[in-house]
Amino acid sequence: MRDGALLVVGDVITDVVARHRGPLAPGTDTAAAIRTVPGGAGANVACWAARWGGAEVRLLGRVGRDAAAWHERELAACGVRPLLVVDEGAPTGTVICLVDEGAAAERTFLTDSGASLRLDAGDWSDALLDGVARLHLSGYLLFTEPSRAFVAVALAAARARGVPVSLDPASAGFLAELGADRFRALVDGVDVLLPSRDEACLLTGSSDAVEAAALLSRHVPLVVAKLGAEGALLARSGAVYARVPAVPATPRDTTGAGDAFTGAFLASLLAGAGPERAAAQGCGAGARAVETIGGRPPSSA
Repeated sequence: MRDGALLVVGDVITDVVARHRGPLAPGTDTAAAIRTVPGGAGANVACWAARWGGAEVRLLGRVGRDAAAWHERELAACGVRPLLVVDEGAPTGTVICLVDEGAAAERTFLTDSGASLRLDAGDWSDALLDGVARLHLSGYLLFTEPSRAFVAVALAAARARGVPVSLDPASAGFLAELGADRFRALVDGVDVLLPSRDEACLLTGSSDAVEAAALLSRHVPLVVAKLGAEGALLARSGAVYARVPAVPATPRDTTGAGDAFTGAFLASLLAGAGPERAAAQGCGAGARAVETIGGRPPSSA
């Protein structure tokens, strides 16, 4: 257990969630229940970590002036200390989440990243690590040049302080554009990688999640592959060494389930749990998340 806070750096997004049943009807109307809720992978991870554990959780992100005050209030309500940079040149990022209310509660995202990917090296200060026991980076930071420069500076500062760093790859779609080789180079120095099944397979070229997790663990000391209803795999030194079962749940909206896993996993590590116990906590949070509309924890979590 490390005394200190969790600093999460990542995207703060306004989610417009549209829940519909059955296929979309092109060229005409599809009935849906629509809500606007706070989201963003980085912000969601921070909120789940704050609700799940006892450590202080801080979030650094970039938002537009249009929604800065609202996002600060929502983060604080989840127990997160917001450290938001207000961007005068871009609006807050917005994601349209299309959620099929069928049995799988599958979702499709339409993403306007807005200010969220405009963090740059100038937004970093080594003082951000004061009192911090772990740094977590959202993989969305790897998808623009300014935020890649931010990641390089943050990783160097964390290495100099001896602060461990975790990263969630965030998006298989964006990873395909970035490329596996470039991704591995950019995450050099990360000690924990938390990919989804699709992300792990994309980054390795393997169609098998076990093999993919094992391959990734040759580049990152600990890989925790999130497999949804199949639980999670833990890999080190080129081999999977543990499987953690999922917690049964009835899905309503799978948005943010991976973020919930990551937040609870990191909070549990800070509380002194080993990786297997932390992954079991992550599976519990993921189950809670899929039964909740939106990507943030319910008030009772």
